[in-house]
Amino acid sequence: MAQTRRAILKTGAAGVVILGSGAAAWSLTRAPVEAREPWSKAGTSFGDARLDALSYAILAPNPHNMQPWRIRLDDDALTVFCDLARLLPQTDPPNRQITIGFGCFLELLRQAAANKGIRTETTAFPEGEPQPILDGRPIAVVRFVKDAEASPDPLFAATIARRTNRRPFSERAVGPSALDRIIGASVNGVVAAGTTDNGRVAELRQMAKDAWEIEWALDRTRRESINVTRIGKREIEAKPFGLSLDGPMIEAIAAAGMMTPENMDIPEKAAYEQSIAFYNRAVETASAFLWTSTAENRRTDQLAAGAAWVRMQQAATLEGLAFHPLSQALQEFPEMAPAYDRAHELLAHQQGATVQMLARLGYADAPPPAPREALISKIDAA
Repeated sequence: MAQTRRAILKTGAAGVVILGSGAAAWSLTRAPVEAREPWSKAGTSFGDARLDALSYAILAPNPHNMQPWRIRLDDDALTVFCDLARLLPQTDPPNRQITIGFGCFLELLRQAAANKGIRTETTAFPEGEPQPILDGRPIAVVRFVKDAEASPDPLFAATIARRTNRRPFSERAVGPSALDRIIGASVNGVVAAGTTDNGRVAELRQMAKDAWEIEWALDRTRRESINVTRIGKREIEAKPFGLSLDGPMIEAIAAAGMMTPENMDIPEKAAYEQSIAFYNRAVETASAFLWTSTAENRRTDQLAAGAAWVRMQQAATLEGLAFHPLSQALQEFPEMAPAYDRAHELLAHQQGATVQMLARLGYADAPPPAPREALISKIDAA
């Protein structure tokens, strides 16, 4: 008799309990240790201040963890390019979110250099802003200058502990003063705001869930995510970029043939339905929301939005808060238009502004760090 999904999950869970310490040891062997090494190696001296700073910059948050940066070292500078094979044309057609990720990258680069008494001089889009999508032109040229006046940024202390936390949050409320301090970490030109009001939080929860269901129900956007999802240690370590699913339960249900890319793409399959349910359960636990908007939507505005975003995530980390970006309602593909318009109606700081980012905040245990490609793999020959 075929086992039901519930029976398989119960059996897997029971097996973990019965095995006890053996299960714990097994789970450690299934952790993608190599794919997480860049987090422990950050700060290792390479004998080159640019590489030292880059070891932190590659830890920047970015959409779908695509890590689209390519680096060329030039004398006392470096040039940052976009790997055009790492774009998300379905969920991020104008490459706005990818550009925000580069803003996060450049801000961490600046902080890491300043921590060693080095000032960075950044020229964004030195050959012009690519429109309507990114192209082969540089994202930025960054020059490194020794400067006794360069001082460490207090937020830099949170760089290694920063996480994107997709787990359900506890019922503990986020205090308004903590939210205000996080908002205060934004940068000039990026208007940050947030709420802990129960009514507004409930409204934003529903908006986020509606937007997620639009993205997941649409074949081309769902498949874009599925195509870059790595399931289990072997896949994650083979391709340490993209979305990752790991842990003993994931390994167990993947081994049972339940968690596969094919099943995630079929509406009547449990893997498909659980992808929706997992997200909705997480969103329902939000006790606060945070968002940013800019008066214009130039590429430089998007870079600034990224700098603000990683700074606020660092500030949240220092407050002991979990942070989970919810980008779906801000995506620019046609089917998302109703949710996009609603998000701008609710969140834009002025008429015509672009809402750049949205996140839920709360309290939860921190997950392991996301996979990262080795720094050396991101360096191109001059």
